[in-house]
Amino acid sequence: MKVVVSTHNRGKLVEIRRLLDEAVGEGAARIRLVTAGELGLPDPVETGVTFEQNALLKARFASSRTGLPALADDSGLVVDVMGAAPGILSARWSGRHGDDQANMDLLLAQLEDIPDGARGAEFVCAAALVLPGNRAAAGAGAADARPGRADPDGGPAGAGGKDEVVRLGRMRGRIARERAGENGFGYDPIFIPDDQPSVLAGRVPPLTSAQLTPDEKNAMSHRGKALRAIVPCLLAALGQEEA
Repeated sequence: MKVVVSTHNRGKLVEIRRLLDEAVGEGAARIRLVTAGELGLPDPVETGVTFEQNALLKARFASSRTGLPALADDSGLVVDVMGAAPGILSARWSGRHGDDQANMDLLLAQLEDIPDGARGAEFVCAAALVLPGNRAAAGAGAADARPGRADPDGGPAGAGGKDEVVRLGRMRGRIARERAGENGFGYDPIFIPDDQPSVLAGRVPPLTSAQLTPDEKNAMSHRGKALRAIVPCLLAALGQEEA
């Protein structure tokens, strides 16, 4: 089964591939992942006001344009003292989309006078799976896809029915005072996860997400949690297709 991942970032494709391999083993070879970028799809306009809405919008767009099952995610950083900002604006917090350095510079400046004990934050990820033939996705374009409301269990309520699933993942931590580490992307160099292996093992000081190995980060990351939760739904769809 071919599944389109609604992204132009091949790093996400690698991460999802790794999670599938972990969850399914040799059976993961039955699932061929391809990015929206490889298929020449444009990025849809993200008109949602929540992570869940934007993830569904992107997955619906990719599925409607390709006729394939589509996976998408939307994620960002939520800082406690900033009233849940940057939130869905995380990637363009500085005004330039995808400028990680500028985004971190601005956030660190905004939190400069905030004491260490009040720098709590969390990464949030919503992962969405949309299957072809979904009524909500049919004909949906970049601007006219209207995300449904996610139910308490992560499934969609309303028009999408059983053809859509949304799952959330969170990673709690705090904002560091300066960058550290070369791994990861986005805000990883200034985010210190709470439940990282180094802390649990008594290794100090705790590390930023960018100092963790990919395996350590994936084991606790918001995206890893959300994608692990949606893998069973993808496998169920695969089983139905083969039946």
